[in-house]
Amino acid sequence: MNEESFDSLIPYDEIVQEALRAVVGRVLGSVQAEGGLPGDHHFYITFKTQAAGVDVPAHLLARFPDEMTIVIQNRYWDLMVEDDHFSIGLAFGGVPANLVVPYAAITNFVDPSVHFALQFEAQFEEEDELEDESPQEKPSLPEAKPIEEGSNVVSVDFTRKK
Repeated sequence: MNEESFDSLIPYDEIVQEALRAVVGRVLGSVQAEGGLPGDHHFYITFKTQAAGVDVPAHLLARFPDEMTIVIQNRYWDLMVEDDHFSIGLAFGGVPANLVVPYAAITNFVDPSVHFALQFEAQFEEEDELEDESPQEKPSLPEAKPIEEGSNVVSVDFTRKK
């Protein structure tokens, strides 16, 4: 078989990422509908703070200028789940804050209680940063592999050809 890679006219990586992000929305939607987290479930959600649609207070943006991880566990309020984003109230160092996070800004979603995780590429353009990076050889197809033997944690690596 020829080693040459082909450019797909179907954006498979974008379709799969969108579907996996829908998992996050569906999980958060069920938490909202149930009025809380079931059992020992809790979530770590990492997102790009500079992504379009992200709304975080200025003092948090100063502390986390690129990426931020929030924990949804015991103390949160006003969880509202929409088709393209969620909003939530959390306390940071005892100071309450309301956050708005589009699913497209999420880079990681983890539920450590059941060893489940999803990892994403942020869906916003960083053209200036990409041009500064040295070119690296990247696989042409997404690769999904368990992070730990026997776990439900899967890392999906989506890369794009330039």
